[in-house]
Order: sequence, then structure tokens, then C-alpha cells
Amino acid sequence: MLTLSNFCFIECQNYQSLNSVDRKITYGGSWKCDRDIGPGWYRFEGAAGTRMATSCTPQDRCNTRATSWINGQHPTVAEGQVTRQVCFNYNDCCWKSTDIKVRNCGSYYVYHFHGVPSCNARYCGTD
Repeated sequence: MLTLSNFCFIECQNYQSLNSVDRKITYGGSWKCDRDIGPGWYRFEGAAGTRMATSCTPQDRCNTRATSWINGQHPTVAEGQVTRQVCFNYNDCCWKSTDIKVRNCGSYYVYHFHGVPSCNARYCGTD
């Protein structure tokens, strides 16, 4: 019998890892930009953390000026692939935003990124 818990979604198997410490929301640093990221599926892991934040993040972290966070909750496995707004904090918690896709793969999340709305903005991870 096929259930959501044993179905293998392609994005849960075919993603790029974001694992550098400078992607974590606690990291300071210089000003990188995710203008050229994606389109594609990504997973936060290792030193970058395990997922995106779901509340406003401090600016000037994650090796960028405008830090990212999901405006809403991460989906359950049963919700499937969902669209979520990602906000970028630069003197305003939702200074600029973009929509992304998110999938709960059971023990981790994957995110479909396709650039950022402005340079000096970056997708950031947390624990």
C-alpha cells in the first residue's frame, strides 16, 4: 500500500546541500548575495543549520546584509509541497520578499530557490 510516509519524492532525493557555516543566521561576515542561486532544490545541513527560520532574523548576519526567513510554518509531510513567502530583513523584517516551494521530507526540509529579489540578500539556515 502506498502512503505519504513511504513515497519517495524526487526533490527529497535530488537536491544541493547548503552546509557552510557562513549560511547560519548566527554568522556575521562580509556581504554575499544569492542572486545566482537556483533554480533548484536545496537542503540546509551541517554547519549551516537544519532549516530556515520562521520568524524575523537579524540583518547583517549569514554573511549578508538582508537575511531571510519564512513567513509562515514549515509544512507537514501530509501537506506535500507548499508555497511559502520568504522575507528578507534589511531595516524592515519584510523589506523584500519572494515565493519559494518547500517540502517536508520526513526528517528534513528541502527548499526550491530561484535567486533573491535584491543583491546583498541570502538564504540563511538555523537549527
